[in-house]
Amino acid sequence: QVQLVESGGGLVQAGGSLRLSCAASGRTFSTYVMAWFRQAPGKEREFVAGDRSGAYQYYADSAKGRFTISRDNVKTTVTLQMNSLKPEDTAVYYCAASTSDYTPRQPTAYNYWGQGTQVTVSS
Repeated sequence: QVQLVESGGGLVQAGGSLRLSCAASGRTFSTYVMAWFRQAPGKEREFVAGDRSGAYQYYADSAKGRFTISRDNVKTTVTLQMNSLKPEDTAVYYCAASTSDYTPRQPTAYNYWGQGTQVTVSS
């Protein structure tokens, strides 16, 4: 069982930066694929970035070059550094954990979810 708690959301102007953090409980944190998803009003939840064991990171096209995912297996945290933010990045951002043995992008592959944190980017 894993419990996830996100923090770091807020309001930022276009072109600015935000750093989201996710604190995870559980003794097997290092074995999980960790990811960030987001969901804008009226839209489906979409994959943003993932990390497998700290050795492999993968991103949605919309996040490449602007967002960076990282994890600390000792502190059991995962972060999402978001730079050059755009108004279309506005959404609720969710941290998720998967017991998968590959690098999933579908929400259904993730077993555990945080409560979400709001990110709003003004133009």
